[in-house]
Amino acid sequence: MSFVPNPVDDTAIATIRTLAVDVVAKANSGHPGAPMGMAPVAHVLFSRFLKANPKNSKWFNRDRFVLSNGHACALQYVLLHLLGYNLSMDDLKAFRQIDSKTPGHPEVGHTDGIEVTTGPLGQGFANGVGMAIAQAHMGAVYNKDGFDLINNFTYVFTGDGCLMEGVASEAASLAGHLQLGNLIVIYDDNHISIDGDTNVAFTENVEQRFLAYGWQVLHVDDGNTDLAAIHNAIAESQKEKNKPTIIRLRTIIGFGSKQEGTHGVHGSPLKPDDIASLKTKFGFSPEEKFHVPKETYDFYAEFGKRGAALEAEWNSLLAAYGKKYPNEHAELTRRISGELPEGWEKKLPVYKPTDAAQASRKLSEIVLTAIIPTLPDLIGGSADLTGSNLTKVKNSVDFQPPSTGLGTYAGTYIRYGVREHGMGAIANGLHAYGGIIPFVATFLNFISYASGAVRLSALSGHQVIWVATHDSIGLGEDGPTHQPVETAIALRATPNVAFWRPADGNETSAAYLVALKSKHTPSVLSLSRQNLPNLEGSTIEKAARGGYVLHEETDEDLTIVSSGSEVSIALEAASKLKAEGIKTRIVSLPCWLTFDQQDEAYRLSVLRSGAPILSLEALSTAGWQKYSHEQFGLAAWGASGPYQKVYEKFGITGSNIAVIGKKVVDFYKQKGGEVVSPLIKAFHL
Repeated sequence: MSFVPNPVDDTAIATIRTLAVDVVAKANSGHPGAPMGMAPVAHVLFSRFLKANPKNSKWFNRDRFVLSNGHACALQYVLLHLLGYNLSMDDLKAFRQIDSKTPGHPEVGHTDGIEVTTGPLGQGFANGVGMAIAQAHMGAVYNKDGFDLINNFTYVFTGDGCLMEGVASEAASLAGHLQLGNLIVIYDDNHISIDGDTNVAFTENVEQRFLAYGWQVLHVDDGNTDLAAIHNAIAESQKEKNKPTIIRLRTIIGFGSKQEGTHGVHGSPLKPDDIASLKTKFGFSPEEKFHVPKETYDFYAEFGKRGAALEAEWNSLLAAYGKKYPNEHAELTRRISGELPEGWEKKLPVYKPTDAAQASRKLSEIVLTAIIPTLPDLIGGSADLTGSNLTKVKNSVDFQPPSTGLGTYAGTYIRYGVREHGMGAIANGLHAYGGIIPFVATFLNFISYASGAVRLSALSGHQVIWVATHDSIGLGEDGPTHQPVETAIALRATPNVAFWRPADGNETSAAYLVALKSKHTPSVLSLSRQNLPNLEGSTIEKAARGGYVLHEETDEDLTIVSSGSEVSIALEAASKLKAEGIKTRIVSLPCWLTFDQQDEAYRLSVLRSGAPILSLEALSTAGWQKYSHEQFGLAAWGASGPYQKVYEKFGITGSNIAVIGKKVVDFYKQKGGEVVSPLIKAFHL
C-alpha cells in the first residue's frame, strides 16, 4: 500500500494545528506544542489506516488508539470532533472547564472515543501493551479458518517523558518478549520536556534500547511535512507479525509557532500575535477562531463512512460465525457484553468451622481452581511470585508466543517477571480492551511499586483483581523490608479501590464474589502467608456486605472490630474477657469500601452505640478511627523472626488483646457518659 496524496491533506493538518491552538488559548491552559508537532502523523494514521466507527465507539474489533502523552489531549479532542465522534465544537470550547467532556487529560468513560485514561506518563504505553496482549489472546481463542474475527491493531502515541518512565520500560521489555506484532508505537521525538531540551537528562539511544527489547525499530526523519514517509513507516509496521514496532518520528514541537522547537510552547498557550502569525502562515484568517473548512469536515467524514462499512461487514462475519460455531459465538458475545456466566458463583467454595486451617493465599488458590473453568474471562499472572502467590491453577497454559514452546497466545497465565508497575498498567489495558477480567499477583508490600497503575485503575473503573499475599508481619522472617505496614491504608484511602482482607475461607470466597461482580472497581485481596482457622459464624453472604457481626453479645461491654488474620486473635481475646465477666462482641470488617456502601441502619447495627469499640489489625492503625474509639496495631515497622514471635513482640496475641480490651472498658466506664458509635457524625462526605 503506497501513499496517495490528497489535495485536502495540508488543509486538514493545518485545521488540526489551528484548532488545537485555539482550544488551549481559550482555556488559557494546556499544551499546544505536541498537538502542533504531531498533527501530520495523526492525520495520516486516522485518514489512511485506523479502523473505527465514530457512531459506535465500542465496536469490538476497532483498532485501539492510545495517547500515552496525554498532556497532548487537545490533539485527540480535535481529532474526535473532526472524525464525527460525540464531541461538539462547544465541547472543544469548554476545554479544561468544570464538567466538560474535554478535561485536562483524557479520561475513559468520560469522553466518547477515549480508550484509556492517560496523563501520568508511561501508563498509556503500558496500557497499549495490555490491549495488544488482549487482542492476541482473544484472536487465538476465537478466530477460526475463514473467520478472522479479532484482528485489530493497537496504536500508541508516546513522547520522551513516557520513555523516561520505568513503567513504559517494563512494559516494552515484556512486549518484546511476547512478540506482539499487533502493537505499533509512534514516538514523538521532539527533544523537548518541561525542563527544556532533553539533552539535560535523556541522551540514551532509544532506537538501540528498543532493538535490545526485541522490537522492530523504524524512523521518520521529517515528521513535520513528509507524509509519505509517515505513511510508509506505518504500512511497514503492519507487515511485521512477530515483533512490536516503534517508529521514531522526528518532529518540531509547536511547528509553525514563533516558539517552535522550544519548551516555551510545551505547556503554555501561544500569545495572540503568535496565533495570528501561525494562522496566516497556514492560510487561515487570523481573525477567525475555531474555524474548520468544509473540505476538512468532508474529508474526515470518509473515516466514519469507512468505519461504519467495516463494522457492518464484521457484524455479518460474526453472524456467520455464530451459525458454524454456536458455542464459541455465545461465549464471545457474552464476554463482549461484560456479563458473567449464569450460576458461576455456585462454584465458590463454602467452609465449616471444622474444616482445616489454611493460609488465605491457599484459600484464594482453591477459589481460582474452582471458578476458572467456568470463567474463561479470567486472565491471570504474577510478578515472578507464582509459587508464593499460588495463582497458577492446575492444567492452565501460559500466554507465550507459540515459537518459544513455552505456551500459546490462547494461554491464560501471564509471566510478568519482576515488573509490578508494568503488570498493573498492562492489566488496565487488558480490561480496557474488553472481554477480559485480569487478575495479577505479588506480595502486598510490592503493590507500592505499582501504585500509579492502581490509582488509574480506580479512576478509570478498571476491574483488575490484585492477589496480594504475605500481607502483614505474619510473613515472619523476611522482616520489615517485606512486611506491609502502611500499604493497606494507602489502598483503602484510594477512592474506588476495594481492599479486602478476609479472615477465613468463606470471607475469601466472598471477596472474589464481590470483586467479580464489581464491573467498575479494582479489588485488592490482602492474603496471609500463615494458616487461618475457619470461623464460627462466618458466611459468604454476611462477608459480602463488607462487615458483619461474627460473634454477638447482648448488653456488651466491648466490641472488637478486626480484619484478616487478626479476627481469630480477637475471638481468643473475647473468650478470655468472658472469663473475667466482660462481654465482647466481635465484628469482622474485611472490606471498608463495601461496608460503607451498605445502608446506614445495617452499618449502625454492626458498629452500634452503647459500648466502646476497639480495632485490631497487624498493620498501621491509620483510618480505623472511622470505625472504632480505640485502635491497636503497629506504631512503626515490623521485625524479622518466626511470625508467632513477631506477633508476640508487638502484643498481637489473645492474652494481650484481652488486657488491652479490659483497659478500654475500664477507661470508658471511668470516663462516664454515653458511648456513641463512631459512625454517627455531624455530616458525611
